[in-house]
Amino acid sequence: MTIAMFVYLLSLACWLGGVVFFSFFTAPAVFGSGIPLPDAGKVISTIFPRYYLLGYIAGSISVILALYFTTIRGSRAAWAVTAVLLAIALGLTFYAGMVVRPQVDAIRTVNEEANPDPARKAEFDRLHRLSVYLNGAVLLLNLAAVAGTAGALAPRG
Repeated sequence: MTIAMFVYLLSLACWLGGVVFFSFFTAPAVFGSGIPLPDAGKVISTIFPRYYLLGYIAGSISVILALYFTTIRGSRAAWAVTAVLLAIALGLTFYAGMVVRPQVDAIRTVNEEANPDPARKAEFDRLHRLSVYLNGAVLLLNLAAVAGTAGALAPRG
């Protein structure tokens, strides 16, 4: 039980930490570094496969173990809510990484064009905004899962 809890907490911490580090440190540092926007975009695009892989692995472990704790620990309702929050976050992570990211990558070069096609530029902007919203939702869901975990682990009585 202790090993399972350690792995669960570590996976949740890695997932949440990765989202926080990318969102509040990596992306702002890269885009604020003074390098041209197309080059900054290429750097971020290089990071994304690893970023999403971290989410896929750590998120899957978190969901599986939260479901496991739902069946064997007290505070089943808290664990069940936490598992649902994590499952939604994992679904959003897979959608962002496997559906949205490839679409963004396919038209990312629109930012390098001197006179970009307005429709392609609008589509890139829409997809980028969607990606940011999905990432924000994953962050909030992970924070809620941390709160749910704290509630599930709190002593009763």
